[in-house]
Parts: sequence; structure tokens; C-alpha cells
Amino acid sequence: MRQTLRPTTEAAIVAALAMLVATAAQARPSLYTMTCSQAQAFVQNKGAVVVDTAPNVTRRVVANGSYCDRLQKTKPFFAKTTDNPQCRIGLRCATELMSAE
Repeated sequence: MRQTLRPTTEAAIVAALAMLVATAAQARPSLYTMTCSQAQAFVQNKGAVVVDTAPNVTRRVVANGSYCDRLQKTKPFFAKTTDNPQCRIGLRCATELMSAE
């Protein structure tokens, strides 16, 4: 015999699942829509983030080397912002095998 949940319990479960889906579907922050100082502050506040640096282009940017694997080094990361075409936003984690992009 199948046991049914109370309508209020079912509604709460549906609402919780809808909130999870909505949160997961949120877009990444777009650095190219921020000023240089806003983008720098965003990375510093978050520590490590995946951001859009242009439409359909994503990058992982970190505030410092503690967010990288132990075998990785940090390299400066520059991106275009609304007020600076070459803003030093933060760092990227790189291995010796990575290109110098």
C-alpha cells in the first residue's frame, strides 16, 4: 500500500527543489560588465571564482595561490572591463605545461 505525503509536505519539497534549480541556473558573473575595481574586489572577496570574461568565454580566477593545486603556480590574469581594456583582475592557476595565453 502506497503511503502519500501530506499536501503541505509535498508543496514544501517542490518549493525547495525549485529553489535549488533556480540557484544552479544562475549565470556566472560577467567581468566585462564591471569596472576594473569592481572586478578586482569581486575576486578578492570570493577568493576563487569562475567568471565570464566575454560572451561564451569563462575562466577561473583566484585571489592568491592558496586556491591553486600545490603543483601549480600563479600567473597574473588580465581581462577587459568597462573602464580598462587590460585590467589586472587577479591570478590564474597554471602548470608548466600550460600555454602562456
